[in-house]
Amino acid sequence: MIKVFYGDDRVRAEKEIKRLLGKDYEIIDSEPLTPADLPNIFYGTSLFSAERHILLRDFTTNKAVFEQLPNYLVTPHTIVLFETKLDKRSTTYKDLKDKLEFTEFKLPPDPNLNLVFNIFSTAKTNGPRAIQMLSRLKPTEDPIKFTGLLVSQAIKDFSMKQGTKERRVLKALSKLDLQMKSTKIDPWLLVESFLLNLSTI
Repeated sequence: MIKVFYGDDRVRAEKEIKRLLGKDYEIIDSEPLTPADLPNIFYGTSLFSAERHILLRDFTTNKAVFEQLPNYLVTPHTIVLFETKLDKRSTTYKDLKDKLEFTEFKLPPDPNLNLVFNIFSTAKTNGPRAIQMLSRLKPTEDPIKFTGLLVSQAIKDFSMKQGTKERRVLKALSKLDLQMKSTKIDPWLLVESFLLNLSTI
């Protein structure tokens, strides 16, 4: 039996992997594999058991071996392919999607994501208002993660308009990131200072 798990919710995926494979299973990193290794993985037995439980990590990223998978669908072993990302445009995936069970483990969307971008947008013209909005996030959000989201929004702005202001904002965020990692000042105070000054950058 072969199953394919994919997605960014590693906790749920690993729980299901343990439920399916048990506590004692082989873990094989797919990156160094070659097509010559596949017969041993899919058909080879171990010294202790004719049936093996195997976890193959990122198998689909190794194109040379993934393309051979249709030749190994009938196996006496229980095998799970765990993929962080899955390219559903590939010919091999299209060939396998009706022959294997594919299960996605997706993290729920961050309910604060839009609020983060609204805070950034508001701070461009009204820093104090942005600080008020931030107070709703602070109890549940990590300041470093929040800063990363600010950076992603600033990069998006820069890609749309590569102006002087956009460059200065990116430079200020780089300085904020450095301060958060090198000083003992409360990270949220540093974030608030950035938001208050964003309209004048």
